[in-house]
Amino acid sequence: MLLDLLKRYNVVLASNSPRRKELLGDLGIEFQVRTIKGIDESYPDDLPVLEIAEYISRKKAHAYRAEMHPDELIITADTVVILGNEVLGKPKDADDARRMLRELSGKTHKVVTGVTIVTTDATRSFSAVSDVEFAELGDEDINYYVDNYRPLDKAGAYGIQEWIGCMGVRNINGSFYNVMGLPLHRLYTELNTMLND
Repeated sequence: MLLDLLKRYNVVLASNSPRRKELLGDLGIEFQVRTIKGIDESYPDDLPVLEIAEYISRKKAHAYRAEMHPDELIITADTVVILGNEVLGKPKDADDARRMLRELSGKTHKVVTGVTIVTTDATRSFSAVSDVEFAELGDEDINYYVDNYRPLDKAGAYGIQEWIGCMGVRNINGSFYNVMGLPLHRLYTELNTMLND
């Protein structure tokens, strides 16, 4: 069983995200959180949009690998929201969050989470993609959400597990947990494969 295999390691979640912390805990994995400030999250302009999240997760893993201990297993992740061919990152301010939500209103967009798992012996990276369809969002709904939930730390300016997801998301094709920031089924499967190799 995976949880037994993981007892050989000190598992480190390299993320400040409270949602990723909650989700990894839901898998029953014991872990600690460690973060490094100032990791460069830039990517080449010509990189296909569906590859950006995995590319950034690998950059994050590289930063941690330099100081990891032999008994550690480190998990890094990055989530991007893609509308058409545009990447919607974290909003700069409340007005930017409102702009993003107006753009997402009534449309289907992609949420991609890239994950990298690192031990001193191996590195494994993957991406998960979910399609999210928003209903039409009125300005009152958008203003209420931005004013009350302050989604400035979220790619695309929304958290699917919050009010706006409950009232505004019409359909999801793919993993709900991926949209939250960590594709749990895929992560569990990839860990299992990696540690059984």
